[in-house]
Amino acid sequence: MGRRGQGEGSIYQRADGRWAGSITVGYEDGKQKRKYFYAKTRKAVQKKLTKALQDQQDGLPVTFDDRLTVGQYLDDWLENSARLSLRPRTFQRYEQLVRVHLKPELGRIPLTKLTPQDVQRFINLKLTSGLSPRTIDFCRAVLRSALNQALRWGTVSRNVATLARPPRVRRPEVEPLSLEEAQALLTAAEDDRLEALYAVAIAIGLRQGEILGLRWQDVDLDAGTVSVRKQLQRIDGKLQLVELKTERSRRTISLPTVSVDKLRHHRVQQLEERLTAGSAWQENDLVFSTTIGTPIDARNLNRWFHEHRERAGIRQIRFHDLRHTCATLLLVQGIHPRVVMEILGHSQISLTLGTYSHVIPALQAEAAEKMDELLSHHD
Repeated sequence: MGRRGQGEGSIYQRADGRWAGSITVGYEDGKQKRKYFYAKTRKAVQKKLTKALQDQQDGLPVTFDDRLTVGQYLDDWLENSARLSLRPRTFQRYEQLVRVHLKPELGRIPLTKLTPQDVQRFINLKLTSGLSPRTIDFCRAVLRSALNQALRWGTVSRNVATLARPPRVRRPEVEPLSLEEAQALLTAAEDDRLEALYAVAIAIGLRQGEILGLRWQDVDLDAGTVSVRKQLQRIDGKLQLVELKTERSRRTISLPTVSVDKLRHHRVQQLEERLTAGSAWQENDLVFSTTIGTPIDARNLNRWFHEHRERAGIRQIRFHDLRHTCATLLLVQGIHPRVVMEILGHSQISLTLGTYSHVIPALQAEAAEKMDELLSHHD
């Protein structure tokens, strides 16, 4: 057995010829808790011990399992951490990215030996394969989140995902309707059972899941307000009302009178549909439902939307662009971006300003004109 060198911790040679070393990393149930290192040479063990001692001195955690792979850790993290904190649909997306992309490329690497270079190679490989930068960046975000938890648990000493250069993700262009196009869409949907849905979507910019998850208990027609509390999502093949993504998404919004009037008319229509459906009616308290009270599938809504869009003679856009239409119309009317942020349920005003930067030049020009009026000398 070899002797322990100064500041080395405990180093010794095992019967099989390999060298081993250990340091004390704390106490558990009154007993010393030690971290063990193994290598073929004394010098290699000493190097590991020196780094561990330095990490201790710097206040960094000393990891305990060199055999734990990235794949094993991600599986454990998904099941025992992510599943408990994420919404079901978000968890499904995380699990898919881990299974399809992260584990095949990084899964066999020991977690404690994962480097920023490994993550960078993963990003570059996926870019070369043709995977979209947005999906690659999402993969990196999932890995970063998992490693943040490992950092809190003391399983790793740093988060290497934050050190890799992310792919350049181009923000998709916002394609709002013009005021004339928005009016044309509402005209095309006049007297349709979805007329009120479009009027609400354009007026207050709800996300598709939010508007399909809207319940009558969330609507106060007398006060002219809508409280956004739930959203409709398809989970495991079934349409379900789920919690919103962030606390900021929970909001109460004032409706314009035209939207309140459309909702009142829609309420009467829906009561008539309920009488017609009789025993086939399924009460879900949904503001926008099928003719028998069940939730509207987003795919069906998209199909109906495109039928109305074509009838209105409007170019190809997505239903989500009605949300962009709302924000753009509000901003060009001079509504403060902070108010627009609250209406849309954005988490930060920078997101609002970044998404609708196309409006800023017009606002700046208008601001210059108003300042000119204030500062100009009049006889």
